[in-house]
Amino acid sequence: MSDVARRRFLQGAGALGAAGALGAGRASASSRYHWLSGDHHTHTQYSYDGMYTIEQQIRGALRYGTDWLVITDHGHASHEAHSVEATAADIRRAQRKFPQLLLWQGMEWNVPGAEHATLFFEDCHDEAGVLRDFERQFDWRLNGQEASSPANEKKALDAIRWLQTKIRNGTMKSALVFVNHPLRNGRVAPHELRNMRDLAPDIVVGMEGAPGAQGDGDPLRGPGGHRGGYANSPGSNSYAAYPPEAYKTYGGFDWMTAKLGGVWDSLLAEGLGWWITSNSDSHFNSRDTIVRVPEPGNQFDLHGKHLDPVDSGPPQVQPPYVDFFPCESSRTAVGATRRTRGAVMEGLRAGRAWVSHGGLVDDLRFSVHGSSGSAGLGERLCVRRGSTVTAQVKARLATRPNSAGFVPRLRRLDVVKGLVTGPASPETLSTPHVNVEQSYEPRWHYAVFTHTFRNVREPFYLRLRGTDGNRGAFEPQADTPGAANPWEDLWCYTNPIFVEVR
Repeated sequence: MSDVARRRFLQGAGALGAAGALGAGRASASSRYHWLSGDHHTHTQYSYDGMYTIEQQIRGALRYGTDWLVITDHGHASHEAHSVEATAADIRRAQRKFPQLLLWQGMEWNVPGAEHATLFFEDCHDEAGVLRDFERQFDWRLNGQEASSPANEKKALDAIRWLQTKIRNGTMKSALVFVNHPLRNGRVAPHELRNMRDLAPDIVVGMEGAPGAQGDGDPLRGPGGHRGGYANSPGSNSYAAYPPEAYKTYGGFDWMTAKLGGVWDSLLAEGLGWWITSNSDSHFNSRDTIVRVPEPGNQFDLHGKHLDPVDSGPPQVQPPYVDFFPCESSRTAVGATRRTRGAVMEGLRAGRAWVSHGGLVDDLRFSVHGSSGSAGLGERLCVRRGSTVTAQVKARLATRPNSAGFVPRLRRLDVVKGLVTGPASPETLSTPHVNVEQSYEPRWHYAVFTHTFRNVREPFYLRLRGTDGNRGAFEPQADTPGAANPWEDLWCYTNPIFVEVR
């Protein structure tokens, strides 16, 4: 009970009453944006381990309310040789056929010295040609630079510099890189994250807070194994300082994100942006009746493309991965000033995003307010020392069944506070200055909560997380076979808001 008391639970009625003190009519810092749901990590028949045509992937995504989508087929010798232009042609046809969807051709980059990352561009001249050049020069499946070593890590930084040059010379307006499933194999070290971010904070902006392939943990519709394929142990290329528990997911989220005061918080404590997303990593989707057709074993090697799959009627049985369609389970909601590709990329770059699993919430807004103004996700509020700052949470709870057939219930929202302490050692894995500042129990379909910080003396950041509470603990619990059903342990997270003090 002391832990509950420390967090000072507020019930819905009291919190709603407190919200009135913030002032009627004050606009939320997030109200001026279009909140668009999407996914930057999906695969098609142009991946060696994929299946869907681009149109099939799009139709599935639209079925679950996807507004924006990045096709990210794997870097691979056959992909570089055969797939890039073919994908580009399919993307162009799809953009004409489905104008309601903001669609990109990107790639899943095999990062030298590490594992995988999403890469995509804005307004790129000869996009396919630039992707091919990048893949040929900087993908470890093509250049043999997979091993963790200083030389290979330098190659990854050279790749980022190459992108910077393309932006400076006008080849593209911008590029984004997100690190995918960072601790699935423990092969991206904290110093690699910091080195890429510090080199190009407008390009390398964050990581998947939660991996795709969540359906791998489903015992009814999948194998009942590990969410996200996080079934690994340290290997020869893994970062040695990661503890054994780092190789698990917690409520479906990567240990870097889920661990209070862990790697994500240690990055934010430097006062610099590092944003999270949540994606499907869609290859073979749960309960889908579209199945791969028999083909020669060298089909992909020769053509860079699997044969078109067909709708067989019955669902596929024991696919190699159990994913979901984009926005069917994992959702990244981005605040965009317009419904354009560039505006979505700008929102992602700015950290204006929140993520959820299983339709846990329909909408989630988080802002901070002071005498100098307001700030929303990814933004900064600058206040005078000794000021009062009020955080406001607005949540619209789910009212419709998710794809598993039930209406999820959000049982708790936590406001997490971390101190901004400045630059850290490149290998830093944690920060002690993080706590759950306040927790709330929503009672209605729409709830507003506030929390006030008085006499603010030092810089800090705030982020929000929420849970369905089914695992019965304040902190996310490790997902293990038999206790990893993705529909029975749902979480949502926001990116942070920084409060600076002068």
